[in-house]
Amino acid sequence: MLSCAQLNAQLEGWLSHAHSSFRPARAIIAPHAGYTYCGACAAHAYKQVDPSVTRRVFILGPSHHVALSRCALSPAEVYRTPLYDLRIDQKVYGELWKTGLFDRMTQKTDLEEHSIEMHLPYTAKAMESRRDDFTIVPVLVGALSESKEQEYGRLFSKYLADPSNLFVISSDFCHWGQRFNYTYYDDAQGDIYRSIEHLDKMGMRIIEQLDPISFTNYLKKYRNTICGRHPIGVLLNAVAELRKNEIDMSFTFLNYAQSSECRSMDDSSLARVA
Repeated sequence: MLSCAQLNAQLEGWLSHAHSSFRPARAIIAPHAGYTYCGACAAHAYKQVDPSVTRRVFILGPSHHVALSRCALSPAEVYRTPLYDLRIDQKVYGELWKTGLFDRMTQKTDLEEHSIEMHLPYTAKAMESRRDDFTIVPVLVGALSESKEQEYGRLFSKYLADPSNLFVISSDFCHWGQRFNYTYYDDAQGDIYRSIEHLDKMGMRIIEQLDPISFTNYLKKYRNTICGRHPIGVLLNAVAELRKNEIDMSFTFLNYAQSSECRSMDDSSLARVA
C-alpha cells in the first residue's frame, strides 16, 4: 500500500508531465483503472482543473457491481483520501433527493465501487490549494435508458451552467479480449491494437462533437465496451440542453493509451482516455 507521501509524489510526477492547455475545464473525462495503468493518462485531464474558480466537483461514475436503472447517491458525508478528507455537498444532495430520481447506495456498494473512488485522490490533489473551499457531489450512474440519460442531462445542466462547478466523468474505453467478451476487429486497420484505437477514436470524435444521439448510435452499432458510456451520455445530454439556451461548449481529448498492444485473439487490453 502506498503511503500518503508516495501517493502525493506519484500524482505530482504525473501532473508535472501534463500541460494546462484548456484551463479552466468545466468537465473532464478521465479513467478509473488502477493508477499503475491510468495515472499518467488521467493527469492530462486533471491538469485542466483550475482550483481558483472551482467550488464544487461532481463525480459521475458507472456502477460496476450493482444493477441500477437510475442514479444513486452516497450515504456518506465525507470521503477520506490519503491526502485529506473530501466533504460531500449536502445542500446539492438535498436538491437531488427532492427530485425523486435517485436511489441511495448502501455503504457496501459505496465501499466496493472504484469508479468514483479512483478519482478522489486526483480531485484532492488538483484542488489542494483550496482544500477547505470546495465540496464534492459523487453520483453512481446506472445502466440508463436513452430517455433516462436525457432526463438526468436536463437535471444536471443547471449545475453544468455554473462556472464554479466541475464535472468529472469516470470512464475507461475499450475493454478488448475474450475475458471481456468483446473481440471486435476491423482487419482493414492492420494489427488488432490499431483496430481498437480506430474504434475508440471514432467514439472520441463523436464525443468531441457533443452529440448524444450520434454517441448512442455509435454504441448501438459497435457495442464498444466503454464502461462510462452512461455518465458520458448524461454529460452530452446536459450540454445539449445548454445549447438550447445558446450556451455553447467545446470538448477536446488530450490523451489516449492502451494497457497493451493486442496482436492475437488470445490477448487483451484496456484503453483509457483523458
